[in-house]
Amino acid sequence: MTQLILAEAALTPEGDLGRYWLRLAQGRILDAGHGHPPETPDLHLTEGVLAPGFVDVHAHGGGGAAFTEGADAAGTVLTAHRHRGTTTMLASLVSAPIPALLDQAERLRPLVETGELAGIHLEGPWLSCAHRGAHEASLLSDPTPEAVSAVLEHQAAELLRYVTLAPELPGALEAVARLQAAGLVVGVGHTGADVAQTRAALSAGASAATHLFNAMLGLHHREPGPPLALLEDSTAFLELISDGVHLDPEMVRYVWHSAARNGGPRRLVLVSDAMAGAAAPEGRYALGTLNVDVADGVARLQAPDGAQGAIAGSAVTLAEAVRRSILDAGIAPGEALMAATANPAEMIGLADVGRLLPGGRADLVLLDPAWQVNSVMRRGRWLGEAPGPGPQTDAPAG
Repeated sequence: MTQLILAEAALTPEGDLGRYWLRLAQGRILDAGHGHPPETPDLHLTEGVLAPGFVDVHAHGGGGAAFTEGADAAGTVLTAHRHRGTTTMLASLVSAPIPALLDQAERLRPLVETGELAGIHLEGPWLSCAHRGAHEASLLSDPTPEAVSAVLEHQAAELLRYVTLAPELPGALEAVARLQAAGLVVGVGHTGADVAQTRAALSAGASAATHLFNAMLGLHHREPGPPLALLEDSTAFLELISDGVHLDPEMVRYVWHSAARNGGPRRLVLVSDAMAGAAAPEGRYALGTLNVDVADGVARLQAPDGAQGAIAGSAVTLAEAVRRSILDAGIAPGEALMAATANPAEMIGLADVGRLLPGGRADLVLLDPAWQVNSVMRRGRWLGEAPGPGPQTDAPAG
C-alpha cells in the first residue's frame, strides 16, 4: 500500500516553499511533484511547513547521553533528536587517544551498519591546544603520518565520514590530502591557523569549516584568521551553531549573506553541536573526560574556581537552530531549512536524505507557524502523534 500526502507549504527540492505532494511506500518516496497531486491525498496538510527530516553532521549527544558511551547510549541520543525533527545524524566523538577513538567508533558499528547512524565524525585529537574549547589538553596530538595511518588502516575507518583538524599542526597538510583521498570530509576547526595556512588546507582537500568562528582566530583587521579564507572559498561548507550563544544573530546573518554572494547559500550548514544535556533537564553532564554544567540553556565547562568555564557544545537540537535562524537572524525560511537538510546531506555525501525526491527516504518534519516541530516521520513511520485526526504512534505510512 502507498500513502499520498499533499502539503500546501513544503520545502521543495529547489529550496522554495510551495505546494508539493509525495507518494510514500515501504519507507521511501515513490513519487513527488509540484502543484496538484494525481489523485485525492490520504493526508492533506493545510497548515505549517513540511520539510525533509533534519540532517545533523555535528552532535555529541542528547537526552542525557553521549555517543562516546556506546551503542545503548547512542540509541538514547538518536531518540531524543529524532522526536525533535533530526532523522539523520553523524556521531561526533571528542578528542581521545587514537586507539580509544577507534574503539568508540567500533562500538557504534551496529548503528552505522543498520543506517541508524549516518557515520562518525572525529572532532579531534588533531586540534590546537590554544583553541581546544571543551577538549582535554593532554589528549590532543599532531596528525603525524603514523597517526593518520593508524586511523585509515583500521577497520573502523569505513565508519568515518568527517574529520576535524587544525591545519597549522605538524603534518596537517599531508593528513588533509590523505584523509580526503580516502573519501573523508575534512573540516578546519579548533585552530590557530592564519589565512595562508587555511588556504593551504583548502587546496590540500579540506572542504568545510567546523563551527565557523568558534574555537578559531576571528576576523581581526591585522590577523583575519581562518574565517576570511573559509568565507572567500566559494566551495567550502560552513558549519554554523545558530543557538544565540555561539554566534550572535547578526553574525549569522553576515555569514549567510557573504556566502550567498560567493558560492551561494548551499554552503551554509546548520549544526547543533549538541552535548548530552540537549533535550534533557539542566544539570551536570560529561563531555569526553570533562564535566559540563548546563544552566539557562548554556553548556559550559565546570570551572574549579567557580568562574564561568568555556562554552562546551550546545544544549539545543537542530530544530532550535532553524527556528533561531529564521526568527532571530532573519534568514529566509527556505534557506534556513535547506541548511538543515539538503546542504549537510551534500556536505557528507548522502544522496537519499535532505530533499523530497523520488527514491529518497520518507523522513519528514512538519513545522507549525512558529517554526516549532509538530510531527516527525522517519522511514515512513510517524513518531508519536501524527498530523491529522487522532494520535498515531509509530504507524507505518501505507
